[in-house]
Amino acid sequence: MLSYLIRRIVNAVITLLVVTMVTFGIFFAVPTITGSDPALLYIGKTADPASLEGIRTKLGLDDPIPVQYGKFLKGLVAGRDYANGADVTHCDAPCLGYSFKTEQEVTPLLISDIPVTLSLAIGAAILWVLFGVATGVLSALKRGTFLDRAAMTGALAGVSLPIYFTGQLALLIFIHELGWLPDAAYTPFLEDPAGWFTGLILPWVTLAFLFAATYARLTRANMLETLGEDYIRTARSKGLPERTVIGKHGLRAVLTPLVTVFGLDFGTLLAGAILTEQVFNLRGLGYQALTAIRQNDLPVILGVTLIAAIFIVVINLIVDLLYSVIDPRVRLG
Repeated sequence: MLSYLIRRIVNAVITLLVVTMVTFGIFFAVPTITGSDPALLYIGKTADPASLEGIRTKLGLDDPIPVQYGKFLKGLVAGRDYANGADVTHCDAPCLGYSFKTEQEVTPLLISDIPVTLSLAIGAAILWVLFGVATGVLSALKRGTFLDRAAMTGALAGVSLPIYFTGQLALLIFIHELGWLPDAAYTPFLEDPAGWFTGLILPWVTLAFLFAATYARLTRANMLETLGEDYIRTARSKGLPERTVIGKHGLRAVLTPLVTVFGLDFGTLLAGAILTEQVFNLRGLGYQALTAIRQNDLPVILGVTLIAAIFIVVINLIVDLLYSVIDPRVRLG
């Protein structure tokens, strides 16, 4: 187990280095190739030549791309000083630079957005796993019945309807027309647990409806296949209760592909639920990424990409470790 963890951690570090290298190259080399000046994005198009030169010197934009990348990596580990003569600005590690638009440090800016996206992702994930798996198991056990057809029709609708449509519809019905819920908003959990829950319940349900549909269909298909296996018939022939047959023997075999899909979905969602945050005006990583793209704010885009890569790599590592717990036949090699 220890050697496996060490190998995976080394692979994760290499993956993150490649991600930073590619992203840095795209967002910093391409503007240079196309002739645009990142210093103009930082200081504005009306700046005089002396100010532009000062910004280039301070941000290190005149250095070759490999040198800039090396300074970026150093800033992540040990912090970085942005200097132009006597004008020195220190950025603490992990330093992701300064926003071209707000001139704020990118790291604190993104850290303040993480709790929003984390709350949205965790709440929605709990709902879609519970309802998706339960619906899929029930449909498999009631195959061919009205309940099965109704559940799969609902799942098909959930997969087909885009989040911006269901989100706007939910806002119209439950907030503006019926007034059952307050406006969607993020409140820190420790500050007001009730406000945190009521402000996120509608985004949770809307996002869970989309993902639960996929999990219901996947669970049903795998459960039907598993129920036809010899070991399930053997368990039933031994007189085991149906609850034990389904829960201990059937569902456990179904969980392995579900965990794989969950790792990808949850990791991607932690990287930023762009459409959901935009529809419900939640200022998370997805909202921040979309705003940065619109404003061509390169350091923020780079920071969001790096955080997204970290989330996905960590979640995939956890999923690999869970395989051996869920299915004893799986051994970590």
